[in-house]
Amino acid sequence: MPDGNHLDIADTTSVRLAFDQGTLLLNGVSRIFIERLWPVDLWTFDARGRNNTDGLGDHDPANALHQWRTDAVHYRRIRADLDHSLAAQSWIDEVPQWHEVRYRRCELHPPRPDQQDAIDAWSDRRRGVIVMPTGTGKTEVALRAMASCQCATLIVSPVRDLMYQWHTRILAATRIDAGIIGDGVHRVSPLSVTTYDSAAIHMPRLGNQFQLIIFDECHHLPGAMRQDAARMSAAPFRMGLTATPERRDGNHTLLDDLIGPRVYTQAIASARGRTLAKYDIHRISVHLSEQERYRYEALSRRVGDYLAERRKDEPNYDWQTLCRESGRDPGARAAMQAFHAKRSIEDRAEEKLRIIEDLFRLHAGEPVIVFCGSNAMARDVSTRFLIPCLLSHCRKRERQEILEGLRAGRYPALVANRVLDEGVDLPEVNVAIVIGGGSGTRQAVQRLGRVLRKNAFGRACFYEIVTAGTRDEQRSRDRRRDDAFHKQ
Repeated sequence: MPDGNHLDIADTTSVRLAFDQGTLLLNGVSRIFIERLWPVDLWTFDARGRNNTDGLGDHDPANALHQWRTDAVHYRRIRADLDHSLAAQSWIDEVPQWHEVRYRRCELHPPRPDQQDAIDAWSDRRRGVIVMPTGTGKTEVALRAMASCQCATLIVSPVRDLMYQWHTRILAATRIDAGIIGDGVHRVSPLSVTTYDSAAIHMPRLGNQFQLIIFDECHHLPGAMRQDAARMSAAPFRMGLTATPERRDGNHTLLDDLIGPRVYTQAIASARGRTLAKYDIHRISVHLSEQERYRYEALSRRVGDYLAERRKDEPNYDWQTLCRESGRDPGARAAMQAFHAKRSIEDRAEEKLRIIEDLFRLHAGEPVIVFCGSNAMARDVSTRFLIPCLLSHCRKRERQEILEGLRAGRYPALVANRVLDEGVDLPEVNVAIVIGGGSGTRQAVQRLGRVLRKNAFGRACFYEIVTAGTRDEQRSRDRRRDDAFHKQ
């Protein structure tokens, strides 16, 4: 590392690092200093802050003192590099605006060995992703980490329900009424909760107010806009929590830069029968009726004929092109409508409803959750069996009433599309029925995790009802690639 000579910096008291709209600004150093210390693409020259007070003027731009800008996510590294490079010389760090948080009361259960291992692994660097199955207590791990750090903390969750769930859990454990940023509320405090979307919006102003940032269900973070929630934060301490880190688009690799490396992993199989309940997985095949099969095959031919016709003139015509053209080309739009009608037949096969009825009888007296692949199928199940239907547009009060009704036994079962797939604390349930959808392995594992908490009902059961002779079978195989679905 170079030392601070006159070619690299001015008086070190003029070297300033500041936070500005989700970025870091470094003043008082030259291009030579930047290039010697960091990769060439880390900093961007900002001409708006040009400073030629060193007398070099424009004749020696490499040595002129300028303003440099980079993402706030690099704060921890940059601070360490400046401390090391400038040695005993002073420089001004204006970034941190966070405060110590005193937990005068922290009522937490003693951590289990696996939870303690996760805490220890993260505490070594206070950065990284913790992968633990649903129901193994990731929230408890995070609360323990918060209590040990005693610093300003922001918890980021994917949806409002989870945000309020975190708020309630923090209040119960610490008696601290955490700030809320989102859902029409903007109450910022040294200990706050928010959503990914709200964090991305407000981080340009709040990015230097929290020393620790926790991303719950962090597999959501690599989304195009949501990445900003991490990039614009200067928090040196970072934790990611998830049961299913992998993403179809491969962007889970970005978590290393946004949060830190994976520091602890626990597979469902290792927790099966220990931390989690023992469980059985059953796959039940059903068949389309004669009328459903006739219509299904007609729709399949319509889609296939359209693609074949287009490929006569355009050999590379593919499904992605059809999707793009469906908004402006009537033929493509008709093919797309036929495809969705075909999928609807797979998801809403009449025989699935009969199997659900049999399973309700088999598990009479046990609470059951039915996971659907579409809102239409969820409503079919709800009206057929007169059970509550939870969809994404249900309001908070309605969701709470339905979940409390299941917990109290007023409702024997409920049906949902995706709103209960992850995160939300559910009443004790040990039977899940999946009846369709195009989801991948991650969603399947999340749904399995909904019924794996140990409870009074004992062994858990996970049923998947699949329409034979359709693409539903392939999607089922794709969903069940994880080791969690292997029999023991």
